[in-house]
Amino acid sequence: MNDAANAPDPTEAEVSEQKAVRLEKRQRLIDSGAEAYPVGVAITTSIPAVRAKYPSLEVDETTGDVVGLAGRIVHLRNTGKLCFASLQAGDGQRIQVMVSLAEVGEDVLAQWKELVDLGDHLFVSGEIISSRRGELSVMVKEWKIAAKAVLPLPNLHKDLSDEQRVRSRYLDLIVREQARFTVRARAKVNASLRATFAAHEYLEVETPMLQTMHGGASARPFVTHSNAFDTELYLRIAPELFLKRAVVGGIERAFEINRNFRNEGADSTHSPEFAMVEAYQAYGDYNQMADLTQELVQNAALAVADSMLVNLVDGTEYDLGGDWARISMYDSLNDAAGLSITPQTPADELKKFTDAVDIEITQPTHGKYVEELWEHYVKPGLDRPTFVMDFPVDTSPLVRDHRSIEGVVEKWDLYIRGFELATGYSELVDPVIQRERFVEQAQLASQGDVEAMRLDEDFIRALEHGMPPSGGIGVGVDRLLMAITGLGIRETILFPLVK
Repeated sequence: MNDAANAPDPTEAEVSEQKAVRLEKRQRLIDSGAEAYPVGVAITTSIPAVRAKYPSLEVDETTGDVVGLAGRIVHLRNTGKLCFASLQAGDGQRIQVMVSLAEVGEDVLAQWKELVDLGDHLFVSGEIISSRRGELSVMVKEWKIAAKAVLPLPNLHKDLSDEQRVRSRYLDLIVREQARFTVRARAKVNASLRATFAAHEYLEVETPMLQTMHGGASARPFVTHSNAFDTELYLRIAPELFLKRAVVGGIERAFEINRNFRNEGADSTHSPEFAMVEAYQAYGDYNQMADLTQELVQNAALAVADSMLVNLVDGTEYDLGGDWARISMYDSLNDAAGLSITPQTPADELKKFTDAVDIEITQPTHGKYVEELWEHYVKPGLDRPTFVMDFPVDTSPLVRDHRSIEGVVEKWDLYIRGFELATGYSELVDPVIQRERFVEQAQLASQGDVEAMRLDEDFIRALEHGMPPSGGIGVGVDRLLMAITGLGIRETILFPLVK
């Protein structure tokens, strides 16, 4: 590691001093009749375009190609009659610029040395050449500040702390290739999701983020107040109930890439604000939705990595290819724990099993006991992509009863690299049963379960007009990036919420 990497971070006093010097330079620019923040500059090309056009030049080769381009100064070296700088484009590609006394004259060279700083956005016009060291360069004939930076950049030879990365993502994007890659990977994932849905004739729709009643998932909501309507509103925890209304209305294949908000904990896989894609298909079921989900994830991996064998940030590889296993929640639990639990096993008996492994259940029901036991015994051993099928009925109030197994519903959760990535249902479309499930949830809420759903009369009314048998899925977009890259959730979100 070089001396620059070992250099201590500047103190607040040093940063303040540098800011004062740069503000003085800003004023000198303005006083000279120049602009510190011009409305535009005469760009004719970009740094990536120049690098693509001239992948290799001979040492000291000239091209006769005069260009105008701009970038942020990330390296600066003033050496007498010849000054050097490196300009960086938004994608991280760089090009050297050379400011020579012979080309620009004594006054312009002196202004360069006096007014230009690391971090400034700079416009240059000049000929594309190769330097004596064979480096692709612009021999500057004219330069202009495009935006004066009054605060210095962090040490470009030293890694930012995790806290700096999330609190000052703009700096992270400037200095770190992985941050820039992740933003582009996320854009490719979203484009891939849309392309896959389009290939299956889905329509993209938008549903409310402010709702008069929260629903669609078991979660604690954020609460706000509308002055215009003088009513309490909730930030949505899921778009499910509105997307189902769309299916009732005849949009038989609907999806939404959406922002959801859940007033719960934050850790390496959870964020209070997160992105999901939800989709519903009339005349589909949870098996068809599992097929679609596998296709969505594998296509996203291809879009980002050009392979289903993805390289994770820890240096390991992970294979998303092939057909993924589908296992029963009850069968896999019994195999792992050596038990004989069925959907009819009483909650009191299940409590004995959770007590034996020190699992505490705050709202004890059969389903919550089973799911907590499954997470204890089975989840840690899941690495390969796996659909966990057929959940207890009392934890899945929006899901259809299993067509052949009493006491469970047609629901799966998809686990990749040990964390839950997606969930899928054969949707409950019977308004009578749905009302009964909502009433059961309301009873749980009255007993103190803050995550229980409320009775949504308008949604029931929509179902009473007839919703066709349907399948539905919800896929975490942030977690999809985690699966493909190996990053934590705060790294996959461009500007995560931090305390």
